[in-house]
Amino acid sequence: MWFKKLVAVLFTVCFINTAVAQEKDLSKLEDTLYIDLPDGRVVIELMPDVAPKHVARIKELAGEKFYDGVVFHRVIEGFMAQTGDPTGTGRGGSEKPDLEAEFSNVPHQRGVVSMARANDPNSANSQFFIVLEDSNFLDGKYTVFGKVVEGMDHVDSIKKGDSRNNGSVENPTAMVSVRVASEVESN
Repeated sequence: MWFKKLVAVLFTVCFINTAVAQEKDLSKLEDTLYIDLPDGRVVIELMPDVAPKHVARIKELAGEKFYDGVVFHRVIEGFMAQTGDPTGTGRGGSEKPDLEAEFSNVPHQRGVVSMARANDPNSANSQFFIVLEDSNFLDGKYTVFGKVVEGMDHVDSIKKGDSRNNGSVENPTAMVSVRVASEVESN
């Protein structure tokens, strides 16, 4: 009899642990962004604890398929790759209101994803950039909202721009699709 009780207890513990693990996995997927490039997938771990409004905006735009087909219009070798402007000029954005800055102490190291903006610190909208090399001169001046955790080799293969023309790219690389991982994995 004690053996049956032991088996029942062990089964219950395993079931609860599995349910908790699945809940954690789903939570992680909700804070993970997939950027599919022609060369492969880039996986970004979002940081809602660091920049909640910016993460919410990125997730909202990804859900609306806003970024699909949008190009990396400004790419400077050894610095960063910028995207998020549907016009491809660096002057466009979404029709949503600009966001107030959420500066943090997260350093702009290789793979960090940060919001682009105009001179006004509170002008971030839809454009963002991925840091190609450590750029600590940006720290505290731009809102960090994520970090590349997989696929940095695909980011490195994004077509680079002309450094004499502020990184403007001729025939730029486009994002095939941008999705929150939980939307992709649930299908």
